Amino acid sequence: MSRSLPDPEGSAPASSRETDPQKIPAAFQIEELRVAFGSRPVLHGISLEIPARQVTGIIGPSGCGKSTFLRTLNRMHEFTPGVRIQGRVRLFGEDIYDPKVDPILLRRRVGMVFQKSNPFPTMSIQENVLVGLRLAGIRNRSLLEERLEEALRMAALWNEVKDRLHAPGTELSGGQQQRLCIARALAVRPEVLLMDEPCSALDPIATAQIESLIRDLREHYSIVLVTHNLQEAGRTADFTAFFLEGKLIEFESTKKLFTNPHQKQTEDYLTGRYG
Repeated sequence: MSRSLPDPEGSAPASSRETDPQKIPAAFQIEELRVAFGSRPVLHGISLEIPARQVTGIIGPSGCGKSTFLRTLNRMHEFTPGVRIQGRVRLFGEDIYDPKVDPILLRRRVGMVFQKSNPFPTMSIQENVLVGLRLAGIRNRSLLEERLEEALRMAALWNEVKDRLHAPGTELSGGQQQRLCIARALAVRPEVLLMDEPCSALDPIATAQIESLIRDLREHYSIVLVTHNLQEAGRTADFTAFFLEGKLIEFESTKKLFTNPHQKQTEDYLTGRYG
């Protein structure tokens, strides 16, 4: 993949964005997705198109299947004992559950950022960012240096760590550690970034930094964001899907869903009547 990626530390969000998902190319096309763990069904026939180069928020009460859905998008549940996955998930037209698809290569295309920042404790800031590239067999020093700076700039972290790249990643603050994990995901140049409640463990200042970063990154990546925070979804997501009891209740532009939901269940959740 060859592309020039600008520096979000100096970029601004787009002033206007398309609000009709039907008019935007799809990053993911999900058809009748069903997931069960043993005898317990978790997702019930989810069909959804996730627009490319947008932020799609996934909201809903605890236990509604948000994180399970997210992890089906890069086959993270594949080796969970007793899991059954049915349906089809296409990434830019390719069925990711086709036996010919290598899940390791897939996860380079579909990066993941978890709820709790997880820098590798025995690695420096530099090595945390480059670990995915090294595992992919890349040894060219100039290329590694280029990707290191590029990823840290894209994660709005370069200016804060450029003079201490060999310090342990765990010495960074909580918000910096989460941005380090984002840089680690970006270093392999994925096409999609999955984020599972990335701000839930952060203070308001660090949360604002991550949310601003997400808005900048959508210019280059398709982002799927699971969040329990309705305000966060409202601030960051272009489109929002509301899940309830393993079902997709409603999917719409965030503005439309938050101001004029079509389903009473959506309205009840947004107004705090349950969840």
